[in-house]
Amino acid sequence: MLKLHGFTGSNYFNMVKMALIEKGIEFEFVNTMPSQKDEFLVKSPMGKVPCLETEQGFISETDVIFDYLEELGQGPSLMPTDAYERAKVRELIKELELYIELPARTCFAEAFFGGTVSEEVKEKARANILKGVDCIQRNASFSPYIAGDSFTYADIMFMYTAPLAGAASKKVLDLNLTEAFPEAKPLSTLIAERDSAKQIAADQKG
Repeated sequence: MLKLHGFTGSNYFNMVKMALIEKGIEFEFVNTMPSQKDEFLVKSPMGKVPCLETEQGFISETDVIFDYLEELGQGPSLMPTDAYERAKVRELIKELELYIELPARTCFAEAFFGGTVSEEVKEKARANILKGVDCIQRNASFSPYIAGDSFTYADIMFMYTAPLAGAASKKVLDLNLTEAFPEAKPLSTLIAERDSAKQIAADQKG
């Protein structure tokens, strides 16, 4: 059985968890925090979570784990069948990670952990997040899912990046992403209605 290493407060952990639930793949949860200890770096070379333990060894990086799960051929596919459309899903995944999540993450210390962030970092984050929103709006279809009429890995990435970025932006940058990114709330609401999202939310509470 696959073993998913991470913790329920990690948005990237929850992405992989959602994919596993959606595909109906059984897995064991191993409560794990990021670490730079040698014994963990053998499993996850950057010391990050999540990492997925398979019979052959460990896999890290969320989008790589998505590809691995898809290639297993178990459960419903979370990718389109057409090669171009599959590439567009991967493109959205990368854009959400690089241009929404990562700029917002520079403010997480102040938003969620009681730290402080310099004005220079805030200004850069604000500009980059708004550029990222413009990018997603140009590339996504929101009909009703981010890449079209089917739920894909891009929706999973969206679910655990956009709302978190919105919360950090509002708290630290005085930036209301609901106004800048009006498509985000309806999509978040739609995805939150899925059984997988409800299970993850329940597990986080408890």
